[in-house]
Amino acid sequence: MQTKDPEPSSDEIARSPRERVLLLAERIGERAVAHWCAELLSDAVEPDDPRRPPMTWLGGRHAAVQLGRRGFGARTQDYWPRVWAARGLLYAWDPGASGAILVALRDRAWRVREMAAKVVRHRGIVRAEPILSALLDDPVERVRVAAEAALAELARRDGSA
Repeated sequence: MQTKDPEPSSDEIARSPRERVLLLAERIGERAVAHWCAELLSDAVEPDDPRRPPMTWLGGRHAAVQLGRRGFGARTQDYWPRVWAARGLLYAWDPGASGAILVALRDRAWRVREMAAKVVRHRGIVRAEPILSALLDDPVERVRVAAEAALAELARRDGSA
């Protein structure tokens, strides 16, 4: 998948995450954006892969700062590209990305688990129910809250709430 796209302009980098993802989807297609996000979540591609769009499309100014500091390698906050990728799936979607979200629900970084639960809630990924149930005991309150909200939304959609 060759989806290299030029760097976003400083104006585009300053836009909201939703706006950046939608702009990128206009350029390369929603499915391509969703596929890239799924690759990032699954560690199938590096955040700075030259064959993929620049991370600033997903991470905005924060990504620009990280890239200016020699990238996302073995840093203590190397989870940010996965957080941004999960968040990107709130705005660009392909059903094939659901497997990556299931993986992300088990990520070692709580911010990734929290964002993945938000995607489950937004996208109605029923297969995530058992993992979400386990996340109700997560040590991080924000993850527990996101898991509970996702389970409630899945139940509502199912008509059993």
